[in-house]
Amino acid sequence: MADISEASSVPALAVTAAVGAVVLLLVLLCSVWKKETKEQKQDSDENQVTKTKADPVKQEKNSKKSKLNVRTKKPQQLQVNHPWLASTLKGNSSAVLGIDFSPNGKYLITTAEDRCVMLWGTKDFNQREHKFIKGIVELDHGTQVKFSPDTKAFIVSLANDNALRVYRIGKKDDGSPGNITSAFDFPKTHQSDIISIGIATNGRFIMSCGSDTTILIWTIKGEVLDTIDTHQMNNSFACVSPCGRFVASSGFTPDVKVWEVCFDKNGSYVDTKRAFELKGHSAGVYSFSFNNDSSRMASVSKDGTWKYWDTNVRYEMNQDPYLLHTGNISYSGYCLIALSPDGRTVAVGGENSITFFNAISSKEEETVDNIHIGGLVDLSFDTTNKYLVTAGDRYVHVFHNVTGYRATIEDLLEKEKKAPSTAVRERVRQQILDAKSSLASILGQSNGHASSK
Repeated sequence: MADISEASSVPALAVTAAVGAVVLLLVLLCSVWKKETKEQKQDSDENQVTKTKADPVKQEKNSKKSKLNVRTKKPQQLQVNHPWLASTLKGNSSAVLGIDFSPNGKYLITTAEDRCVMLWGTKDFNQREHKFIKGIVELDHGTQVKFSPDTKAFIVSLANDNALRVYRIGKKDDGSPGNITSAFDFPKTHQSDIISIGIATNGRFIMSCGSDTTILIWTIKGEVLDTIDTHQMNNSFACVSPCGRFVASSGFTPDVKVWEVCFDKNGSYVDTKRAFELKGHSAGVYSFSFNNDSSRMASVSKDGTWKYWDTNVRYEMNQDPYLLHTGNISYSGYCLIALSPDGRTVAVGGENSITFFNAISSKEEETVDNIHIGGLVDLSFDTTNKYLVTAGDRYVHVFHNVTGYRATIEDLLEKEKKAPSTAVRERVRQQILDAKSSLASILGQSNGHASSK
């Protein structure tokens, strides 16, 4: 019995020892696991505290960057508050790239990155609401836009196809503009990006200018009449003169080159020949502008000046234009210039500001700052000399041409002194009163901000 008892006690001791070892092992494992967990938590907390202390600026920058990205997607309108501002045209969801007034002065057309072309009535410029007719540029968007002489059609330069497209403007029963439809595309001929386009007021030709040194003269049906090499290293700007006789370009060289596009009595194309050049700037010319009858021009250059020219010369006898005035500008980058149809006002736009000058005296009248997010892309006077329109971001701003009213009054006062008869003098006096009344209605009882100039 004793042997049996001793034999049975051995397994019991072994089992007890095994169980104890297992329990001890479990206790040790739990202790180690808890310690590692605690250390990991402490390390995590320390890292988080260190990161928070070390990178507050980075976190703030990331937060600001996120906010800026939101603004970029949905740009806010700059609040332009100026006595000369007549209205702001809204309707586009992305940047407006080109503008043009119809020859009859009744309409303004705009083209934008959102593939829209919009037709606005100029009679609504002083109203709160601005109605428009919208057309769509199929599978592309327009970078430039120009009306046809009869206001029944227009052309756009296509951004992706780098070609010209013609659109027709339908009519409603009351004769007002109706739907906008695509007509046809010109052949893809330019080897570089199209930067400027234009249509002659007589309807005889269309001009397109590439960023290289090429200008093409087209028929209205899309056939190339002539190719001009400007020899300016690169083109920066080109246009067709309002009189419909000339095409001109500027670029890297410090001059503006003007050609006459010649037709015979039957309306058949003859050739394009050199007319004259504007020489006087010391650096490349950014842009230029004609008055209504092409007897005056204005140019702006990277040399920091704008110039006013008498171009009513006998260029066929090799007579050169006369420089009338030189003015200074404060803009450091690319600039645009616009000369009013009557030749009395010069507007220079740079960065996101515009400056008005009296073209006759070259006196600076007024500067309007912070008008477009991202900068100015186009500006133009209307055909009546009453308004200057600027394009940039999603908006088009319409400004009263106050400088033009003042220049008109000064001109009429001189005419009053030289009036040959009482009847003429009275008529001029009435025109002066009308101009002063219009100016007073724009600025109110005082000249407001403009009085500081």
